[in-house]
Amino acid sequence: MPNNANISSIQAIPFDVPLTAEFRIASSSLARITNVAVKLALENGIVGWGETSILQPLTLEDQGLAIDAIQASQDFLAAMPVTAWRRISQRLLAQFPDYPSVRAGIEMAVFDALAKHCGVPLFQYFGGAGSRLETDMTIPICSPDDAQALAANYRSQGFKTLKIKVGQDADQDCARLAAIRAGYPDCRLLLDGNGGFNADQAIELIERLHGLGIDPALLEQPVPREELAGLRRVHEQTGVAIAADESCCSPQDALRIVEQCAAQVINIKLVKSGVVQALDIAAIARSAGLGLMIGGMVETRLAMGFSAHFAAGLGGFDWIDLDTPLLLEQDPVLGGYTAQGPIYDLDTGGTGHGGSLKAFGGS
Repeated sequence: MPNNANISSIQAIPFDVPLTAEFRIASSSLARITNVAVKLALENGIVGWGETSILQPLTLEDQGLAIDAIQASQDFLAAMPVTAWRRISQRLLAQFPDYPSVRAGIEMAVFDALAKHCGVPLFQYFGGAGSRLETDMTIPICSPDDAQALAANYRSQGFKTLKIKVGQDADQDCARLAAIRAGYPDCRLLLDGNGGFNADQAIELIERLHGLGIDPALLEQPVPREELAGLRRVHEQTGVAIAADESCCSPQDALRIVEQCAAQVINIKLVKSGVVQALDIAAIARSAGLGLMIGGMVETRLAMGFSAHFAAGLGGFDWIDLDTPLLLEQDPVLGGYTAQGPIYDLDTGGTGHGGSLKAFGGS
């Protein structure tokens, strides 16, 4: 294996993929993704792949801005060794402090190339705790009839946990959840408000659901990002475990959540923080005894595969929410993990995360 692991080039590749159906959450809706792949080449010929997710208003980046930033990174990352990933991350954070999805896409490509350079699958590079994950499946904001049909379908495919988007209308949320329970009576339920409630509204929803005999196992981000006291109050008054998502985008956010006892679980999304800062968030959560969840925006198997390797390698993630490739009309990714229903198998015999954009070939 050639020893020269210096970065030689970074390429931004825009791509669009339609979803099988409109994906509605409390803060936005989406009919197609307009993401950007990152192709990073080393001087020894190894290629690493990453993905920058575009989901406004949750991400500040649009596709054009992401392309420009990725291409600009060539100027200050060229000739840096991928083995110096902490230094690369510091440079990216200084250059793009407000664009974590761009940083994440580049860092994914760095770590993919580094694992290939070391000759190991990415899950082993991140610690080798495991090589398989079982994801949940998301039901967006939709009619009760559609929700019930989706729940029954996902039950038939073997999904054991359903993530239900809520937060626009409490009456509709209750009707949709009752229908989902009819379609799948014994699944584990995770509710995701995407910051669409205030604390009183979230508490009222949980009380109404309890009255219907519906007991969510986890409530993700019921109130807006900055309302940590609201997160804590919802848990204290309902007893339901709270996951911080939008409220945790950096290690500093994680420390505030710990200090204020604001949540019982932290949802790590690499595109919220970047890969290296996500490692720090996971360490803070573990040291404080908080649970871990791995998720994403709406991404293909490039980013979701990387996130799967990240979570499996570190271990200790009780909540796996890596289902968005299953919501896409087409799969633009070549190689990578294999999936059978909710089970993702990462140990495919290759190195890195194994995925590449189909139109541009492998590594």
